[in-house]
Amino acid sequence: MENNYKIILASKSPRRAEILKMIKVNFKVAPSKIKEKINPRIEQNKIAINISKAKAIAISHKYPNDVIIGADTIVVFNEKIFGKPKDINESKKMLKALSGNSHNVITGVTIMNKKLGILKTFSEITEVFVQKIPTKKIEYYIKNFNTLDKAGSYGIQEWFSIWIEKINGCYYNVMGLPASKFYLNLDEFKNTIKS
Repeated sequence: MENNYKIILASKSPRRAEILKMIKVNFKVAPSKIKEKINPRIEQNKIAINISKAKAIAISHKYPNDVIIGADTIVVFNEKIFGKPKDINESKKMLKALSGNSHNVITGVTIMNKKLGILKTFSEITEVFVQKIPTKKIEYYIKNFNTLDKAGSYGIQEWFSIWIEKINGCYYNVMGLPASKFYLNLDEFKNTIKS
């Protein structure tokens, strides 16, 4: 299957698209419209992997010859999973919980080709330490930025970054795709397709 395939990102996330462009991956976007269901009874890294897999599989039916990338990011604080908030009130609750504490950001990734029956999954965890944020600053953030399309209600790459004290792990993982681990896995996947 010599390079006569396209790489399809099954996500409408502008952050993931930005990361793929940064690492020089040629791709097109075909957002998956699956409902992201979080099952709290399974391991946290598997939650993100399962959703990423569901996204990739949904798009693979339309593009069976191509390489599909599915990804999902969740925030975990005190064993509680923060996905995308459903409204502004939930967004405020999440940000108040994260304020002055550390949490984990987990991204699950699936790379697959339906025609060849090859599916590869992996996940990455980054620990994020957030400074204490005054309530007025949380309100300012919610009012001036879109917090509803992000796991945990924040984007590390925007204004919220001023409240990040430090991170342990991959910065790009917090944005939505672990750049280094993803690139190595994609390379390996391409070699599998060639063989």
